[in-house]
Amino acid sequence: ALSEGLTQIVIPLASLVGIGFALLQWFLVSRVKLLSQDSSNGYKQKLIESDEEEEGINNLEISIKCTEIQHAISVGATSFLFTEYKYLGIFMCVFGAIIFLFLGSVKGFSTKSEPCTYSQGNTCKPALANAIFSTIAFLLGALTSVLSGYLGMKIATYANARTTLEARKGVGKAFITAFRSGAVMGFLLAANGLLVLYVSINLFKLYYGDDWEGLYESITGYGLGGSSMALFGRVGGGIYTKAADVGADLVGDIAGMGSDLFGSYAESSCAALFVASISSFGISHEFTAMSYPLLISSMGIVVCLITTLFATDLFEIKKVSDIEPSLKRQLLISTVLMTAGIAVVSFFALPSKFTLFNFGTEKEVKNW
Repeated sequence: ALSEGLTQIVIPLASLVGIGFALLQWFLVSRVKLLSQDSSNGYKQKLIESDEEEEGINNLEISIKCTEIQHAISVGATSFLFTEYKYLGIFMCVFGAIIFLFLGSVKGFSTKSEPCTYSQGNTCKPALANAIFSTIAFLLGALTSVLSGYLGMKIATYANARTTLEARKGVGKAFITAFRSGAVMGFLLAANGLLVLYVSINLFKLYYGDDWEGLYESITGYGLGGSSMALFGRVGGGIYTKAADVGADLVGDIAGMGSDLFGSYAESSCAALFVASISSFGISHEFTAMSYPLLISSMGIVVCLITTLFATDLFEIKKVSDIEPSLKRQLLISTVLMTAGIAVVSFFALPSKFTLFNFGTEKEVKNW
């Protein structure tokens, strides 16, 4: 079985590996240089470094035009996001206050500890504490969701002109640039979400101690915060880009998608953690088994890292018809590796059998 100490190392390490790999992909994308403007000489550095220009086409003019378009798209998307985030800040404060009032008023804002529902003989933290920590978790989830959307939009606007100009050198170079830029958002989203959730759980434990029922009940606010922000980013951003007719759904389909994917990840992880907290290994405080959803996410980061290398480094795209087989290969490789990874994590993290409690009923689960 995986020890608690090793679990405490594996999860943050996987998160940091994911963040580091995302930054590496960003660096590789940045090596495709756009124009830089010198105060005296004007535009000096060209993205297209070939000495031969296409007949009737000036490479410098194309590079300058792509840079201008990229800048305009970036400014438009950024200005909308920051305007939207002002209103989201108000929503976060108001909805956070509502969460606090509703959860706190259930027991009349009681400050007295109460008997635990499932861990009989133990006392759980008061309702007021659950209201406070649920609100904090909601705000953390909302902020992480906003960050995920913003980073997704930044890498999309950062890579669009680079991908376009790389396409003039061949479909293979364009594919690698686009794939790496997409990997930046994916890895940052997964790694940041996992790291913030892991740190939040450990910080909340400093107060909750052995009250894991209250701990993981309050941590569900993290998923609620993520999905709430996704609603604004996905729907509001989509309406904005359709109305503006900018020709690229950067806010709705990129920034909104980042928040949306994070919201789905946070909700599913928090739901699994809460169910685990009212199981036999939750009551007996087996941290490794409780962290099973986080360990699965950690394994997913490693699997995706390996799979990404197959697309960008191990197989070369030479023509357009190679793209579809390459993407299908990614799906096949990731499915095989992740299936094996889940089996390994399940074997080492979960007990051979455990009991799930459901409002007075019990169900025993076995590994075979």
